[in-house]
Amino acid sequence: MTPKRKKRLLLIALMVAGVGIAAGFALKAFNENLMFFYTPSDIVAGKAPVDHPIRAGGLVTTGSVKRQADGLTVRFDITDNAETVTIQYTGILPDLFREGQGIVALGELGKDQMFVASEVLAKHDENYMPPEVADALQATHEAGVKGAADTVK
Repeated sequence: MTPKRKKRLLLIALMVAGVGIAAGFALKAFNENLMFFYTPSDIVAGKAPVDHPIRAGGLVTTGSVKRQADGLTVRFDITDNAETVTIQYTGILPDLFREGQGIVALGELGKDQMFVASEVLAKHDENYMPPEVADALQATHEAGVKGAADTVK
């Protein structure tokens, strides 16, 4: 092999290695920033990862909103009509946040199963519900109907 060919081969090998390293960094960053959606039933069942950013959604349970003495920290429960999860959020809630409203919270699930939210999202239309929450509630309803039919038999 001539020295010119060796130089080209080394250059091509370095380029392939560089592209591979860049792809590895990109995939690692993508994986770290990926947030999956979990319903309260999924969280209670242990399907949600602990200490990893996730999205949780459901309906705010009536009578569950409790404000702490500092005025910014709020605890409330969300439900998918099967299970309930408590969320703690420090900050200003959206103006349209209220009991019975469908919300999506971004945050992390702690080891004590307390969901600590960094952001709470609510939509403006009273008939609107985030698609993930609507799908989760529909699936829970269908599972409840099937379960009720099984117990009748």
